[in-house]
Amino acid sequence: MTASPWLALPEGRPDAALTRRLRAAHQALVTAGPRPPQQVRSVVWESWRRSLSSGIDPDGAAPPVDLVDDDLEALRASHPLAPVLPVIRKLLVEDAEDDRMIVAVTDATGRMLWVEGDSRLRSRAAGMNFVEGARWAEDVAGTNAPGTALALDHAVQIYGSEHYRRPVQPWSCSAAPVHSPVTGELLGAIDVTGGDHVASPQMLTLVRATVAAVEAELRWLHRAAVEARTGPPPEVRRPAARLEVLGRDRARLVLPAGPLPLSLRHSELLLLLAEAAGEGRTAEQLAAECHGADAPAVTVRAELSRLRRLVGAHLVGSRPYRLVGPLTTDLDRVRRLLDLGAVAEALERYPGAVLPRSTAPGVAAARERLAGRLRAAVLTARRPELLLRYSRLPEAQADVAVWTACLEVLPVGSARRAAVAAHLGRLRHARRPG
Repeated sequence: MTASPWLALPEGRPDAALTRRLRAAHQALVTAGPRPPQQVRSVVWESWRRSLSSGIDPDGAAPPVDLVDDDLEALRASHPLAPVLPVIRKLLVEDAEDDRMIVAVTDATGRMLWVEGDSRLRSRAAGMNFVEGARWAEDVAGTNAPGTALALDHAVQIYGSEHYRRPVQPWSCSAAPVHSPVTGELLGAIDVTGGDHVASPQMLTLVRATVAAVEAELRWLHRAAVEARTGPPPEVRRPAARLEVLGRDRARLVLPAGPLPLSLRHSELLLLLAEAAGEGRTAEQLAAECHGADAPAVTVRAELSRLRRLVGAHLVGSRPYRLVGPLTTDLDRVRRLLDLGAVAEALERYPGAVLPRSTAPGVAAARERLAGRLRAAVLTARRPELLLRYSRLPEAQADVAVWTACLEVLPVGSARRAAVAAHLGRLRHARRPG
């Protein structure tokens, strides 16, 4: 049985040989640049590469302390995880002294809100700014369990030398993200830090169980608050966002606040979620639809996490990844017009293929389906104005059947006939062998 990529020590025991291999691979990465990993988990290798790209010095200064005193207290008092601290303390902190570990709770940006547990370990950890108010996001602190769990939106362990920054390599940690059970919004992470024993599979199970208990408590608190109200809140209808993908190298998301250009990868992911028609997708399914059948889920988790931060948790939810807010697409609008038989209107609203530069299998399939339907509808209609308009699209330039149909339906005296005949002649000549 293949070990989970999220487990640092599947057998539960540290290995001196593993530590040597990790340190050698890490040294090769920071001195010679990315190379194919050897004996390094893919989730760690990709995190190292992100850390390297972020310009993090593996021997540099400790992560910054963003919040102190009143600012820290104000954030903690208002944070959604504050009411569930008793659950975390009951399940993790009460035994932390005996288990020789530190328990940390972060917000969604990786800032440490609460750091409790073994007092001697906390004193040692303070030397690397593993303290309340410090920011341990992956793009600031390099590979570490709470920061990487937030970046990938998934529970993960980081063992000793898997940390990107060398001052952190004497420690191991297990962390998992926490979400609002009502909105799916990422609230923060729960982390356990200590010696090698913290990288055991049992510890990650304990952290994930704590997260489940915390989210259940949050759900109960929300239900109790709703029931305590004198009446139901007025329903707030959000205007539907619109995703434009036709004839565009990168999608544009039109929100009530204004248009938002997306990267190609975010364009692909949001379109694939829209095409899922509310059913949602796992990270594994989206990885296959973006990269192919054998692509690991880790290849899209970080992008999905960034996409949710960019467009908002009110639009894209997680577990499974899905649309939770209204979203229309220009692709679907053309499909609806074709369903109604309104071929002219559909063609007018079709400036070009779906994300023509995308090579993602799922996007290519959607592109081919819509292009095939529109082409068939135009050929079936056999109306000169539709065929001429369609022939100007890039995908129709070398389509012999389309240009043949144009020539057949154009009147003998049409001014366009000669140009169509000449273009068709060139296509047929180019197709002749030899």
